Order: sequence, then C-alpha cells, then structure tokens
Amino acid sequence: MTNQLLNVWDYEAAATELLDDGAHGYYAGGAGDEVTLRDNVEGFRRWVLRPRVLVDIADCSTRTTVLGQEIAMPLIVAPVAFQRVAHPDGEIGMATAARDAGTIMCLSTLATTSLVEVAATGAPRWFQLYVFQDEGITRDLVARAKDAGFTAIVLTVDTPTLGRRERDLRSGFTIPENIAIAELGTGGVTPHGALEMMSRSVTWRDAERLAGYSELPVLLKGVVTSEDAHLACEHGAAGVVVSNHGGRQLDGAAATIDSLPEVAAAIDGRIEVLVDGGIRRGADVVKALALGARAVLAGRAPLWGLVVGGEAGARRVLDLLHDEIRLALQLSGCASPADVTPAHVARR
Repeated sequence: MTNQLLNVWDYEAAATELLDDGAHGYYAGGAGDEVTLRDNVEGFRRWVLRPRVLVDIADCSTRTTVLGQEIAMPLIVAPVAFQRVAHPDGEIGMATAARDAGTIMCLSTLATTSLVEVAATGAPRWFQLYVFQDEGITRDLVARAKDAGFTAIVLTVDTPTLGRRERDLRSGFTIPENIAIAELGTGGVTPHGALEMMSRSVTWRDAERLAGYSELPVLLKGVVTSEDAHLACEHGAAGVVVSNHGGRQLDGAAATIDSLPEVAAAIDGRIEVLVDGGIRRGADVVKALALGARAVLAGRAPLWGLVVGGEAGARRVLDLLHDEIRLALQLSGCASPADVTPAHVARR
C-alpha cells in the first residue's frame, strides 16, 4: 500500500483511516472554527514562485545550516506531543527517521519517550519547552536536555492558555493510561489537563533568564509580529519560529507564511528566522526560504507517515519532502537553498 502513497496528502488520507476519531481530531484539529488551521495551508497558494532559467543546477544540493549546524535539507521535524498514541514507534521512530534523513528532531515537552531514549537514537535534536508553574520542573527539564546532548531549546511562547479545540471537547480525547508523558511520569491525561501545569505568567524577562541559565541557543516559537520580533532580538533569543501553533491557539490569526515577511524584515538578519504551519510540499519550503526563513519545521506531515508506517513511514515522508525540495530548487533555478532570494517569489 505505501508504494501507492506519493505525497503528504496521500499519507494524511491513509492516516485518517487508521486513527480513531479522538486521536485524529487531536492531531488534525485546530481552534475554534479552524479558520487559521485551513489558512496555514491555503496561505502558500497566495504566493507564486518566479523561476529563473538557464541556470546550472546539475549539482543541486538541499543542504543548509541552522544555528551553525549543517542539515541535509531546510526542513526540521517539529515538536508533536504524544506520538506513541499515533504509533507504538512514537518519538523513537520519529527521531530515527529524522536522523536517517539528515535533519533535526525537535522533541516535545509532552513526549511519550524520554530525553535519554531519544538521545540514544543519535538524531540531531532540539528540545521544545513549556514553562511550568513550578520553576524547578522547568530548570530540571532544561538541565536534563542539556545533559542528553540536545543542542537548542525551542520555547513555546504562544500558549499562556490553551486554545478552544472543539474536536477534542466533542471526542473527550484522553491519553491512554498506559502512555505517559515520559519526563513527567503522567498518564491518562487530556491535552487540556497537561497544559494546566504550565505557567500563564511567562514574560520577556523569563525568556531572557532562560537564555542565560540554559547555556544553549533559545528559539522563541510563536512570534508572528514585527513588534515581538524586535523584542526577541533584544532579549537574548538565538532565533524565532514564526508559528501560530498549527492553528490550534488563536483562531483568526494570520497564516504563518503571511506573517513571515513582516517578522523577517524586522529581524533583518540579527538572529535566525524559521517558520512552521501548513507545509505540505517542497515548493512550500522554497516559498518560505524566499520570504525570509532559514528553514521550516513540519509536524503533521511526518506524523502522518508515522501513523501509517511507524519509523519507516515517517522516513518515507521526509524523503518525499526532500525530493520535492530538491526539485523545486532546480526548477526555480537555484543550486542550493542559499541561492533562493526574495525575487523568487511574488504575491499571487
């Protein structure tokens, strides 16, 4: 069956058939009327590529660097919680797939596999962090991530409270008792219950303190305005991820691809800019590069691969996206991600 799945959309359709309604709603759903969820995908259709011709692309490479680390393509695996609900391979399978694809795995605070177990895969790895009400938990998680060889902290900043995710409310989705949040030892929770442990009082001062005591580069995930982009530069961030939490927080917020130019212009090369949300094709990645991103993060796309085929399915989706990125670069007249410029894209 999997050899008939030719793209991310095919994997999403197959995953939908395999998941029960509660789990599918959790992974696929968004907040409110899901306007922002849909617009993250549709936003890429508002931008068109402007290919250049008669360019030598015989030796086209997809390789790039993010925070000084070389990766095989400008796509990183985004943090997705509770991956063992999707498939028994869980985060270990996803990390192994990322490793074999030559890219970075970003592990969620709400992972169902421990930091040490993911580190044992040898995958290049970042740790996504929520700030807990108990500061001791936050500091301990950062210390454990550092000890386990994670090379960056991705601080989620757009979740002072949980968005209204009505699919979860209708289904009553709960993490099974036998699947725990590995670093917290908590099982049988709802997504809302897990987020109740997080602080609603996180400020720029906290982000700056984290950048100090973690001794690791800190990226702020959830920056979508020029005002906050300037503040990120002023408060010690090594980078930002332009993100609206996959349309799962504030419904009615702009698509991330539309927010990206504003943020990139405000940062003006001072720190690195990444983007997530709506990535389904390699051409989407090239558009994001043209609009100012160093790389993209993709969460749902490899997650659908994990659902369908475990580690092998996740790797297959990453391979498909790698091949599509390479093709989009070649047909745009770019021999590498570094060759993509703002002139390669235009508003439709």
